[in-house]
Amino acid sequence: MYEPSDRPAATALLVGVDLGKPHFDAELEELGLLAQTAGLNPVARMTCRRKAPDAALFVGSGKADEIRSLALETGATEVLFDQSLSPAQQRNLERHLEMPVNDRTLLILEIFAQRARSHEGKLQVELARLQYLSTRLVRRWSHLERQTGGAGLRGGPGEKQIELDRRMINEAIKRTKERLNKVAKQRLTQRRQRERRQAFTISLVGYTNAGKSTLFNALVKARAYAADQLFATLDTTTRQLYLGEAARTVSLSDTVGFIRDLPHGLIDAFQATLLEAVEADLLLHVVDASNPDYPEQIQEVQRVLEEIGAAGIPQVLVFNKLDKLPVLNQPTQLQDNYELNGVMMPRVFVSASQSRGLSELRQLLSGLVQQLGPDVSNPHEFEAQSASSDDWGGSFRQNSGVVS
Repeated sequence: MYEPSDRPAATALLVGVDLGKPHFDAELEELGLLAQTAGLNPVARMTCRRKAPDAALFVGSGKADEIRSLALETGATEVLFDQSLSPAQQRNLERHLEMPVNDRTLLILEIFAQRARSHEGKLQVELARLQYLSTRLVRRWSHLERQTGGAGLRGGPGEKQIELDRRMINEAIKRTKERLNKVAKQRLTQRRQRERRQAFTISLVGYTNAGKSTLFNALVKARAYAADQLFATLDTTTRQLYLGEAARTVSLSDTVGFIRDLPHGLIDAFQATLLEAVEADLLLHVVDASNPDYPEQIQEVQRVLEEIGAAGIPQVLVFNKLDKLPVLNQPTQLQDNYELNGVMMPRVFVSASQSRGLSELRQLLSGLVQQLGPDVSNPHEFEAQSASSDDWGGSFRQNSGVVS
């Protein structure tokens, strides 16, 4: 299996296919950022339109010839597709182009493998990688013949190399899942301890590079790694946040960022980490307000939240990077409401890097914690409050039309 991490930095030709789906990235800007994050140097881009993918070469033989010519002309040593390729399409393209071909899924897996720091994060990436490799075993084994019995043994075919590899990968997947289950049980124990302490939990979610970790550091004075790049943070970090107006402390968690077409294998593998969002009492949905495509990014985050069962949790939209907005686009007030899928949600404009709008955010959070959270002095009050459809969280779940 060809992997970018096994060789020096390569030059890449980026290819995108417009299949008529909404929000096609015609400039391949996000794929280029992903490639750079993985250590590749994009030297050329090519897009084309098709009604449906070609079963053999995804783009068809004519367009494949154009890709090969452009790669030779620009000196590209690898071709990256913005869409996921089937194992057969990947194999056929490599034979036709005579160079390595990879897709968006492998690129994201490579970045995750580079960035994972915690034991749990490494296990989750390894599981997703093994599951991806298990579907690619049809590749690169055509030069191997069947094994045969040695001298003095009864003749007959032995196992094919592909069968040996499949069994080894399946065993590795089983071992990794068992180790992840142990880590998940430890997280469940920690979560139950927070519940017994009646801790109110808030999770930061949002599109990758929206500034979640920067906001997290600004709110709790932490030193979580933050950078202007995709998937700078993969591991969940939890700290205590004191809200003076509410006179109580809450748990604030920074989670992995989402992205368009996030591979399902990664969503499944990061289930334990994403549970921090599923089990939260409130979600801070961080949005890059300076990105012109922020409405599509918001919808993508909502799609992933629905997929993991967190769509019914109350949200606050935090429009970050206020400092990067043009003067004419600056909001007249830092707090208002934003309509999302027919539901009005509270919104706060902030600049986490310049600490602007943080006092307004803290004030809003204090009010919501007092409204949604249990009274420490009377823990049974929250049960009655949650059963009322008049409370903010209950009305949100009813209006959202999504079952969490």
